[in-house]
Amino acid sequence: MAFDLLVRNGMIVDGSGLPRYRGDIGVKDGKIAEIGRLGGSAKETLDAEGHVVSPGFVDGHTHMDAQIFWDPIGTSSCYQGVTSVVMGNCGFTLAPCREAEADLVFRNLERAEDISRAAMLAGIKWRWESFPEFLDVLESLPKGINYAGYMGHCALRTYVMGQRAFTDAASEDDLAKMAHLVKEAVDAGAHGFSTTRSVNHQTSDDKPVASRLATWHEFETLVKAMGGGMVEVAGEPRGADSEKARAYYDGLSKLAIESGRPITFGLFNRRTRPGGWRSTFDIIERTARQGGRMFAQVHSRALSVLLSFETHLPFDKWDVWKEMRAKPLAEQKKMLLDPEMRRRLVEVASKPYEGPEVRGTEARPPEWDYIYAMTDMRGPHRTMAELARQKNTHPVELMIDMALERDMRFFMMQPIANENQSEALELMKHPRSVVTFSDSGAHVSQIMDSSLQTHLLSHWVRDKQAFTLEEAVKLITFDTATQFGFHDRGLLREGMAADMVVFDPDTVGPRMPEVVTDLPAQAKRLRQKADGMRATVVNGQVLLRDNEPTGNLPGQLLRKRRG
Repeated sequence: MAFDLLVRNGMIVDGSGLPRYRGDIGVKDGKIAEIGRLGGSAKETLDAEGHVVSPGFVDGHTHMDAQIFWDPIGTSSCYQGVTSVVMGNCGFTLAPCREAEADLVFRNLERAEDISRAAMLAGIKWRWESFPEFLDVLESLPKGINYAGYMGHCALRTYVMGQRAFTDAASEDDLAKMAHLVKEAVDAGAHGFSTTRSVNHQTSDDKPVASRLATWHEFETLVKAMGGGMVEVAGEPRGADSEKARAYYDGLSKLAIESGRPITFGLFNRRTRPGGWRSTFDIIERTARQGGRMFAQVHSRALSVLLSFETHLPFDKWDVWKEMRAKPLAEQKKMLLDPEMRRRLVEVASKPYEGPEVRGTEARPPEWDYIYAMTDMRGPHRTMAELARQKNTHPVELMIDMALERDMRFFMMQPIANENQSEALELMKHPRSVVTFSDSGAHVSQIMDSSLQTHLLSHWVRDKQAFTLEEAVKLITFDTATQFGFHDRGLLREGMAADMVVFDPDTVGPRMPEVVTDLPAQAKRLRQKADGMRATVVNGQVLLRDNEPTGNLPGQLLRKRRG
């Protein structure tokens, strides 16, 4: 057979968890045509000698709804081997929405997901109103990777209710209209329906985002109206072992059983509540026995805010600091070299925080025993408090010194969840969890978790040997593809979609993040590439070679189909 692409001489880790083997993979018309020791010709050959060939990684929790309009290849996810994503999580989408009311959805997204309003205004050409029209627009866009998308509760509410969505309960007429639109979206190929009930999700004027005004009756009615697809919810008391948490997850369980819709949510450990997440898995197990389906989305490391002079610091709105932080970075550097200015900055930063409550992935007031110097990716990373004691100085003095030594390019990690890595490992190994939750496309200047897959391969496989390579690949390919319903992806099998990653298991791992200003309107974001990535193949075409774009844009819109 003459192939379009022939991947030769690789060690095939096929996503099933079975042992690796040496072989070739022939691709024709975007599908895997043959696996074995292959002869014959091909339009393009990729030599995988010394590398692993695996299915493309699947990320079920992203917010790339806006980014897809200006970034066709899907960075930074594509750099980490991700070939398929689900966007529209946590109730945040761009449809349904009239162009004249775009600010209503921007209001939901701007603070809660740290997506620049200026970037969205400059980068998005509005060509839709309904969610089916939005899917048609997505299908027409050039894409490097594959995208599926939920309809978001916040956009749905503002479309039907206007400004009332931020203040009022829905009327029965509102609810009937929303129920119709949810079913319409799912019928058109929406991946399902997403919502947020999280106190962390607020607008820029400190109000709850629209879906947080919804009653449980509203949420339940919309889920039962779907008729297909799955449900993602950003929840209330995530993993807390309390009566309130149990009542909440019991409610989700009852809804999953009665509606027949799979329900998924994020689940993390918390240093303030060790082991609190375990009772949630008990409810998930009970739900499965009673005919419902729920699964938890978990992370491969601590969920950390990245602090830096280039992006955000805990002191950006504090006295003295806010005047300095408003200036260009070069001027800030000069001010830090002024002994009197430095003394004032340290004095203010040493005082207790007295401002408004910090939400979500915003930089928190510093607890230096829980802020880590990030001078490389591998670690182990030491706390700023520990390093300051070693140098007999104040942590703020140390932060300034370390930034100046690195020309202001110095990151610190501020973990806000999943701090206990022993418990993080337990969460990943639980059979009712999937390893995902990158949040790619959101929190663009606050966190950089697009690399959770390459962290799994470098840290938990190579360094800690907590998983075999086969086990880890299965977690981020077959397991995620299956749970999120991509049944033609996540395995290397004849007839399956030819999404593949070719990587060096001895060197694969995330590089240090960098700050770039490549968003529309010159908005800044964090970007991260990876080492050890030989090639990323999407639908049978090479998207990246050695982490550099080839110019191919083979990605597809993955519409959820019924039956």
